[in-house]
This record gives sequence, structure tokens and C-alpha cells, in this order.
Amino acid sequence: MRKLKLNELGRVSLEAYKAKKKHPIVFVLDNIRSHHNVGSSFRTADALGIEKLILSGITPKPPHREIQKTALGATLSVEWLYEASIQDSLKQLKDEGYLIIAVEQTDSSVMLNDYQPSQDDKIALVFGNEVNGVTDEALKLADIALEIPQYGTKHSFNISVSLGIVGWDLLQKIKLL
Repeated sequence: MRKLKLNELGRVSLEAYKAKKKHPIVFVLDNIRSHHNVGSSFRTADALGIEKLILSGITPKPPHREIQKTALGATLSVEWLYEASIQDSLKQLKDEGYLIIAVEQTDSSVMLNDYQPSQDDKIALVFGNEVNGVTDEALKLADIALEIPQYGTKHSFNISVSLGIVGWDLLQKIKLL
């Protein structure tokens, strides 16, 4: 076994990536405070080929060197926008036919391993603040809450880990990868 070199990975150019059809999933970042988590979100969005990233509330936005440090250029490849109001963002997504899914532990959460999306669903995944989670305003507009099963004492994953787990799982389930 040998590790592949960069030129063997078959990476597409920035222009080809931007022109490529994306998966109908949007990541919505609800009051994320860490620049590094935002950068990681861009990088994960690029890797999964999702449609776009929406930054909301206090979430830092590019350009910023701390975002760039973890994004590794993905702020240039991933479509993104900033919307101060999470409610406005989610109402617009609902109007566009997106299913709003909060990734949060609630009294009615569905475990990720039990959730099966429809192949026709356009999905907006809402990820909340590192300490306080998804805001109440966002939860009121969510169609469903998904929870990642956990087995330790902390009962939380870092947001960048959650993005990867939930994004990859949903793409596998709707057979887009």
C-alpha cells in the first residue's frame, strides 16, 4: 500500500467544481462562534459537494485568516451567503421547498440512524452554537430534529464533526455519493 500523491487524486479545477451539479443539501450555521468551525464547515461542504452554506447571526464570515486556515480554499469553491436573521434564512428556504432539519437533541428528536430521507427531498441542515445549540427561533421553523446517537458522557460532538457525520449519512441514504 502507498499513499496517493496530490496529482493522483483526480481533483477537479475550481471552475469545474463550481460548474458541477451539487447535492440538494444546504448547511445553515446558526450563531457559530468559532472561526475554525466555520472554516471546517466550508471544507466539509466542498468535500460533500453540497449546494451552499448559509452563515447566520454571530457566525463569522470570510474573508478571515482563521477561517482560511481550516477551509483550505473552500471559501472560494462553496457558494455561501450571510443572513443576520436565522428566521429569514429558514423562511426563504421553506419557500424554496427545503425540508428544515435541526441537528439537535430535543424531546422529539429522531435518531440519525432511524431517519430515512426521500430521494426527492431538498434538505437544509441547521447546526447550532457550540455551547447553546440551535436557537429556539430556528427550532420553531424546523420540520424535524435529528440527533446523532452517542455513547459517552459528553453528549455532544464538535460542529465540524456533526456536519461530516450527518452530511455524509444523508448523502449515502439518498444515494447521491
